[in-house]
Amino acid sequence: MIFLFIRAFLIEAYRIPSPSMVPSMLVGDWLFVNKLIYGPHIPFTDTNLPGYGEPKRGNIVVFKSPPQVDQPWDPTPTLVKRIVGVGGDTLFMRNAVLHVNGIAQRQGYAAVAHGEDSRSELFDWQKRIALAKSRFGSAPAVPSLDNWGPLVIPANYFFMMGDNRYNSKDSRYWGIVPRENFRGKPLFVYYSYNADDSDRPLPFITDIRWSRLGHIIR
Repeated sequence: MIFLFIRAFLIEAYRIPSPSMVPSMLVGDWLFVNKLIYGPHIPFTDTNLPGYGEPKRGNIVVFKSPPQVDQPWDPTPTLVKRIVGVGGDTLFMRNAVLHVNGIAQRQGYAAVAHGEDSRSELFDWQKRIALAKSRFGSAPAVPSLDNWGPLVIPANYFFMMGDNRYNSKDSRYWGIVPRENFRGKPLFVYYSYNADDSDRPLPFITDIRWSRLGHIIR
């Protein structure tokens, strides 16, 4: 009973299943997540308890995804991404450079090399909050991975992106995230093994990344 209480309201373990947050987090990292900071979610309800902190731009957050229409088998998975836009921010991307309130953002997380710009029907949600005209220019008629917005983020919503932008399915695809979907803030890596490239038997024992243990998530 005590374990279930701690897991539901205080701290929970979370495994990194994909490379969307490389190099900040690696596939095979196991994290402890602070569930109290933003207000723990009461299981099997739509209610969150009060927390003691507010999410800020630049924070890495664990959250429940908005519905993803292209994966009906698991439409609202629990994900981890970085906040790049908060309520009131104006975001746009031009030629793969993200701008927040007109200021170009340095890609400070060493994402992999630039991929190929692409278009998808999944980007069409952006048209609901895109600005037809603004001091930052007009939104493209057809948004793409590297060219979209400007979008004004509504109050109590957040725009999430993976640090590894060309291997990340994030707010560009499935939209902005409401505050009540936040589940916690990652603290540190308590266990990690080479889940992708290991050729050793039983890699979760024989290919532990010892240097990752205790790594603080920033």
